[in-house]
Amino acid sequence: MSEQWSDEELLARLGAALNAVDSVPRDFVEAAKTAFAWRNIDAELAEFAELAYDSEFGEENALALTRAADSASLRALTFVSRELTIEIEVTEDTLIGQLVPPQPGRIHLRAESGAVCETTIDEVGFFAIGAKPAERFRLHCRTATGIAVSTGWITL
Repeated sequence: MSEQWSDEELLARLGAALNAVDSVPRDFVEAAKTAFAWRNIDAELAEFAELAYDSEFGEENALALTRAADSASLRALTFVSRELTIEIEVTEDTLIGQLVPPQPGRIHLRAESGAVCETTIDEVGFFAIGAKPAERFRLHCRTATGIAVSTGWITL
């Protein structure tokens, strides 16, 4: 059962809600903003890996504007940073990848919605992420030697 308010009562309730916002202590608001800013500090501190190849475009230039005449059954992506290359193949339901040079570590897939999937990178640099994301995502890799690399946002 819904309440029905007069215009005056509605304006009074809206005014009270706005006043409540003003009553939140300034220190609390600043602490919340600071905590939010730290939500993805690992990615910000990591080296950026630039998209260097995308088989969907059929050329060595990921920014090509035309599609290849014959589409590959697998999509291959290569991200290159100063210290590390991340090669990915996208199958129907899985992402498989390889680090070059090969080394163990951990890789996180962070979806745009905030969902995170994490997996181990083995000693030869291989990893598999079992669920192909349906939304934009980025990868963040940290090797056992401390190298941290993040990709830009990817849409499959």
